[in-house]
Amino acid sequence: MAWYVKFFSFIVMLLNKSVQSKKLKDMENEFAKHEKDFIKIYQEKGFTANFHFKNDKLITSETKNEYAPNDIYIVAEHRYEGMSDPSDMSILYIIKTNKDEKGTFLLGYGPSADLEVAEFFKKIPKSNVSNDESITNE
Repeated sequence: MAWYVKFFSFIVMLLNKSVQSKKLKDMENEFAKHEKDFIKIYQEKGFTANFHFKNDKLITSETKNEYAPNDIYIVAEHRYEGMSDPSDMSILYIIKTNKDEKGTFLLGYGPSADLEVAEFFKKIPKSNVSNDESITNE
C-alpha cells in the first residue's frame, strides 16, 4: 500500500476520533447542567409556578391552589447526581396542573429523600406522566 493511502487513512481515523470526542463532550456538558440551569430554561418556557408540599397536597406558592396526585401532570423530569457526592441525588419534575398552572418541583431522592413527598409523586397516575415537554427532546 502506498504511503499516501496509509497517511489518508490515518487522517480519517483522527477526524473520526475528533468528532466522537466532541459528541461525547457535548453529551457530558448536557448532563453536567445543574438543576438551576434547567429550572431557568423551563421558567423561560412558562413553567413559573413554585410548588411546595404540605398535608399530602402540592400547593402553589402564589395562588395557594392545592393539588392531589390526580390533578398533577408531569410533562418532563430530570435526574441529577451530586458531582462530589453521588449519594446527593435529586429529581426535577416539570409540572402542569388541571388548573393550567405550570411550574417545577425539585425533590431529593436516595438516602436524603423526603418519603412523604416521594410517595405523593408515586401516586400520580401513570397516564399523567410523560416526557413530552422535556428540553432534552429539542
